[in-house]
Amino acid sequence: MPSFFRPGVAARGAVIAPVVAASLALVSNANADTDAKTAYGIGTPLTQQDVAAWSIDVAPDGRGLPAGSGDVLTGAHIFAAQCAACHGAQGQGLIGDALVGGQGTLATAKPKRTIGSYWPYATTLFDYIRRAMPYNAPESLSANEVYAVCAFLLNQNGVVPPDTRLDAVSLPRVKMPNHDGFVADPRPGKL
Repeated sequence: MPSFFRPGVAARGAVIAPVVAASLALVSNANADTDAKTAYGIGTPLTQQDVAAWSIDVAPDGRGLPAGSGDVLTGAHIFAAQCAACHGAQGQGLIGDALVGGQGTLATAKPKRTIGSYWPYATTLFDYIRRAMPYNAPESLSANEVYAVCAFLLNQNGVVPPDTRLDAVSLPRVKMPNHDGFVADPRPGKL
């Protein structure tokens, strides 16, 4: 049996050749796209403003957080209106995942992975809510609303006190209960 058919063994040429061919095809297609735009009037070049609208990621250290702020009480109202139908009035879960509770369960036979028990960074909460929630209208919440919902959920999980107001400076400073429960990837080029 040839080496590239055996599990765990790959012939170098069998792996490298298709990768090189695909890379060359992408470069060739990029040139063809430019030529097609010129020749056929199709396609639209992206501006920096176009790219900025899609570049909304937030890093664990808070890079990418927008201006704005929100507090626990405001977050409770927004959560009731936008989130409770799926996640329950207190974030306990319904048709959507439970967002609250689970502390101390990760090492048990039935771990409950929630914001307060599992997530290592509070900034990830902002990033996820901003991109994907509410389920029926992702990216519809303002930055102030997302900060407020984060404050509410972190308070429900006992991570921040009830008088908390979060913003781009304070949110990255929130120490999550499971922050030290993850292991960094030691491979070169990985964050």
